[in-house]
Amino acid sequence: MELSKVTMEIFTKLEQQWLNCSTMNINEAKKTRILSIDGGGTSAIVATAFLIHLEHQIQSKTSDSSSRIADFFDIVAGTGIGAVLAAFLTAADSSGRPLFSAKDAAVFLDQNYSEMFKPKRSGLLRRRRGHRCSSDSLEKVLKAALLKDDKPMTLKDTCKPILVPCYDLKTSAPFVFSRAAASASEWKSLDFELWKVCKAAMATPAVFEPFELTSVDGKTACVAVDGGLVMNNPTAAAVTHVLHNKVDFPSVNGVEDLLVLSLGNGTLGSRAKVSVGRNGECSTGCVVDIAVDGVSETIDQMLSNAFCCNQGDYVRIQANGLGGSDSGLMTMEEALKERGIESLTFGAKRLLTETNGERIESFVQRLIAASTKSSLPPSPYKPLSPLLDGR
Repeated sequence: MELSKVTMEIFTKLEQQWLNCSTMNINEAKKTRILSIDGGGTSAIVATAFLIHLEHQIQSKTSDSSSRIADFFDIVAGTGIGAVLAAFLTAADSSGRPLFSAKDAAVFLDQNYSEMFKPKRSGLLRRRRGHRCSSDSLEKVLKAALLKDDKPMTLKDTCKPILVPCYDLKTSAPFVFSRAAASASEWKSLDFELWKVCKAAMATPAVFEPFELTSVDGKTACVAVDGGLVMNNPTAAAVTHVLHNKVDFPSVNGVEDLLVLSLGNGTLGSRAKVSVGRNGECSTGCVVDIAVDGVSETIDQMLSNAFCCNQGDYVRIQANGLGGSDSGLMTMEEALKERGIESLTFGAKRLLTETNGERIESFVQRLIAASTKSSLPPSPYKPLSPLLDGR
């Protein structure tokens, strides 16, 4: 009888903790703040719209026009074009401050778009095989942008930790560039020049050729293509990295210690109609788009489940083309004015009354309330065990 009573008490406590977890009083102490930026095609219109609005709201609510996104996030992850934005937002100048504001990064990408995606000169037969862009032209733009004291920046030269996935054709497995691994005394061979990291992240098949790169000391090599094929939404990689990196994030014990903002870059399916033949066959490009969008949505669903007890600590902002123009191309204003969509526990989705812009504004209130402006730059040279590098 006593055993049954104890058992009932245990199950009652578990019920209160898990079934009513939404009413738990979550400690609003300083949380580790994660920013994740999706890849997706060559355009960064949607992601830059979100980032510019995010930084503007931070500056407005702190009454500090010098505030930057890197001041209020502890780690930034990015895939594809999102990796370039992540690198620009965290690359530090000689004083340790971010080289680019969100608006600066957007202007740079807009002004250099034609050079970054310059058509590759080739013969008629080769042109029929696919449209490739000049890797040399992209390399020139990235090298010029990521310099400090006339020297190429490396992963160690970021003012905040950065995480960038690619796919290594040499090992047939994902390869994740991280400042934690680059700074680890045991893994010195994992420091790469930032322009190389960005070029590797941008090596989308059929757009750029695979990029073979080596670490600063020449000991680690990688034949990279765009990580968007396997990890277009890098949020899960960033969360896992933080949870297992006890050197840079010693206070993190679980997702309750995290505050996560995941920014989409528009779904590939929203930019072009899915082409299905009369016999039900899909084109190769259509299958790739479905796979990339599907992976991103799966990650979003998994994280929504993981944060079910702390729903306000994980926010996913995505443009799904619901209010876009007939051409499929979305403007910055349309991306912000589109009504948000939220993933619910175990598969459902909900169309919100809040717009994407309003959701970012609400998140910034949480961001500022849950933390104070961090001092830059933190030391990027902490020793780290290879078991904790998050790769």
